[in-house]
Amino acid sequence: MQTKGTPFMNPTFIILGILAFGVIIAIHELGHYLAAKSLNVKVNEFAIGMGPKLLAKQGKETLYSLRALPFGGFCSMEGEHEEGDEPDPRSFLSQKRWRRIVILAAGSVANFLAAFIIIFILMAGAQGFLSSTISVVTDNLPNEGPSELMAGDRIVALNGERVFYNDDYMMMLRINADRPIVLTLERDGELIEYQRRMYFVDGAWQFRYSINFEVIESNFWETFKYTGNQMYTFVRMIRLSIAMIISGSAGVRDLAGPVGIVSAINTIGQQTAEEQGMGAAIFGIVMFASFIGVNVAVINLLPIPAMDGGRILFILVTWVIEKIIRKPLDPKYENYINTGAFVLLICLMVFVLYNDVLREIGS
Repeated sequence: MQTKGTPFMNPTFIILGILAFGVIIAIHELGHYLAAKSLNVKVNEFAIGMGPKLLAKQGKETLYSLRALPFGGFCSMEGEHEEGDEPDPRSFLSQKRWRRIVILAAGSVANFLAAFIIIFILMAGAQGFLSSTISVVTDNLPNEGPSELMAGDRIVALNGERVFYNDDYMMMLRINADRPIVLTLERDGELIEYQRRMYFVDGAWQFRYSINFEVIESNFWETFKYTGNQMYTFVRMIRLSIAMIISGSAGVRDLAGPVGIVSAINTIGQQTAEEQGMGAAIFGIVMFASFIGVNVAVINLLPIPAMDGGRILFILVTWVIEKIIRKPLDPKYENYINTGAFVLLICLMVFVLYNDVLREIGS
């Protein structure tokens, strides 16, 4: 039974979620594909989705396919994982190191560029952006003055994390809820620290008084800067999440896979549509999808075997080793490492999928 406040599975938002995730992966693999083609590397297959083929078209040398499962995709290059007795000069492993690095990094670059363009378009219609400079302090207890927050103060950091816009300030407040808050303020050209504790008021964590911020009028340059800050914010959220997992304050069970992401998109879409209308819901879904795209880009660049970043690291490490031992390393060793790491990665994905399903059943 549907309980009050619990979003149900709206087919429209579920479909949008699946499409969004599929587009994110397709953009990533398209980055690899375009980089490989531009560097004259043979691509055997470019696939959107995983599993059995639904549609397939053979190009001059590349098979283009659409597969049944929308959560994935790949760009299969000639000789990507091992060299033959007579390697094809157009194979991946026959390329110079810098070319291989460019191809491997191109997927994440494509995700970054796509997210930036999408956010810029979404923000192009904004009339202005809230800065981190305080314009008004209201309901101030005990008193407004030099020892408290003042109009004209610019918040430059919260608990050591840089603040550029009001969005950054609000995000860091949520992350540090119910903890001592140290604000670094710029006042009359000097940096000062202001420390207070948060209080739970009207369903949200806040100071004893509210703060209004100055508005930056929108133009092309300000929109460009704000978009760049949104990208930085997304990367910072990922960094903080990884730090929480390493520190133990969050666990592997808190990770979300494709099912969890689609469910989150459904929740965002339904709740926003109820409160602000379908247009705002689409806006929220596209913005969240941009965040997931940046997430995919960052995770793939981490120096983890089987990930693009791990393969890039291996290329650099083997270059150093070969300089020392003065002979080339057998590519099969990289293949062994990547295969083993890929198996572990698949196990993690299955575990995350299992958690996603249990979480959805429980909710």
